Amino acid sequence: MNLIHKPHDKFFKETLSDLRTTQDFLQNYLPQELLEFMDLETVTLHKDSFIEKELEETFSDLLFQTKINHKDSYLYLLFEHKSYPSPKVALQLLKYMLNIWELKTAGRPAAKLPVIIPLVVYHGQARWNSPLKLSGLIEDYEQLPLAVANCLPDFSYLLYNISAYSNADIKGSMKLQIFLKLLRDIFEEDYGVFLKTLQESLRALDELEKQDKESEYFETFIRYIMNARNDLEFQTVYDLAKEISLERSEVLMTIAEKLITEGMERGLEEGMEKGKLEVAENLLRLGMEVDMIIKATGLAEDEIRKLMN
Repeated sequence: MNLIHKPHDKFFKETLSDLRTTQDFLQNYLPQELLEFMDLETVTLHKDSFIEKELEETFSDLLFQTKINHKDSYLYLLFEHKSYPSPKVALQLLKYMLNIWELKTAGRPAAKLPVIIPLVVYHGQARWNSPLKLSGLIEDYEQLPLAVANCLPDFSYLLYNISAYSNADIKGSMKLQIFLKLLRDIFEEDYGVFLKTLQESLRALDELEKQDKESEYFETFIRYIMNARNDLEFQTVYDLAKEISLERSEVLMTIAEKLITEGMERGLEEGMEKGKLEVAENLLRLGMEVDMIIKATGLAEDEIRKLMN
């Protein structure tokens, strides 16, 4: 049971809401033929989201404005955070691009449509097999007469399949590398491989805070891993952090206390047995003793023992 709702969404948005990190990602991963027409210093984040409510569990998005060829333009990042690709991502993107165009030209009927470059970030384990062009979804498109094909819309999107990246493929600032490596390995079935990435990331985060005072990002990171990996115990993270520095382990305990308090408050707000059971499960994952959980939730010992099996 997750301690927070939609952990992948929160990690994606909290990381790339930092414009320095977004600019770093674009500088390192956009094709050079696009970069030469783009002014990354003008990148700004818009608060709009275009994901339908029923898709929010598996998709996140961010819209950035920038100058492309000296004109106001947009970069639309769609993040697919389930473990397999959706078959019609290009069609989904077309719908979101239409919504952006309508929003940005509302009340100006004569306005030209701004440039929108769509990017897709994926970190699932299944191979990406969705067409990279809208035309790839149209039946027998390659066999269509040119006169017919010319009447149909088409575009390509840029795919960033993070799960296929090697360490050599991961570039940029320390913060960006932490972000990409964790996205790549969060679904890793080999627990030892994941733990190695976790240990390296904790060391990098410790160094990052010394350099840039990124203490808030350490909490973002911890919240993500504790929610996204059901097999990860708090004690494991604590032991790894303590190996790196005593200060890091102390910060980690402070975050754990916040998570416990939030979980208890959420259960009290819900005022239902389901809420209490969720809180108890979360506290077990954080390593709290059974007798303390009984006091915190009012549940019977046998109910808590069932959650442990």
